[in-house]
Amino acid sequence: MQGAVEKALGFVVDHPLDVVCAGRTDSGVHARCQVVHFDTKADRTPYALRQGGNSRLPPGVSILWCQPVDPDFHARYAARARRYRYTVLNRRVRPAMFRDYLTWERHPLDADAMHRAAQALVGEHDFSAFRTVHCQARHARRNVHHISVRRDGEHVVIEVQANAFLHHMVRNFVGSLLLVGRGEQPAAWVAQVLAGGDRTVAGPTAPSNGLVFLGPRYPRRWALPEDVAFDGD
Repeated sequence: MQGAVEKALGFVVDHPLDVVCAGRTDSGVHARCQVVHFDTKADRTPYALRQGGNSRLPPGVSILWCQPVDPDFHARYAARARRYRYTVLNRRVRPAMFRDYLTWERHPLDADAMHRAAQALVGEHDFSAFRTVHCQARHARRNVHHISVRRDGEHVVIEVQANAFLHHMVRNFVGSLLLVGRGEQPAAWVAQVLAGGDRTVAGPTAPSNGLVFLGPRYPRRWALPEDVAFDGD
């Protein structure tokens, strides 16, 4: 969708432009709040950029807000955290509605056990056990700020925030937590997998549908909307 945003905003400012994204998502993963920045000398109000851009975008993309920022702001490097949510529909009957935003699990899941297991992932660790072999990151050390698993009716919802993520990291978290939820592994097993650093021992990669990028977070000095604010620097 990056190309669609560049084309739409380029039309509004009347010149080609490149946008820089806070992060990229896998195919099939949705984004509730992606943040991008771009440079232009065109005299356009934030309202004109938002409304004009939306008039040229496909139905699957919408500009929520737009504002000027200092020249040294960078959508990717200024972010101090990223957030994801993974939703599992946990019932015996497959979904008909919203199936592109859910993963279906027919076997009963113990969300409390999944939550206990997930707490081993909090903090700064080497997450080699949860990165894909195709990951191009220089190292596997990341800092998970918090992770939670909760049941909401028929849904089990996993939310995680970290300073950054490896390729397929969240989906690999979920794949292992599902084994715990189904009772195939004890809650303590996730900590053992993390310590071992062996991707082949961890659970499978969970499907991409079900994963939503909730957005990045930035220090408040950038004066961005509250939804992307981060307390700290």
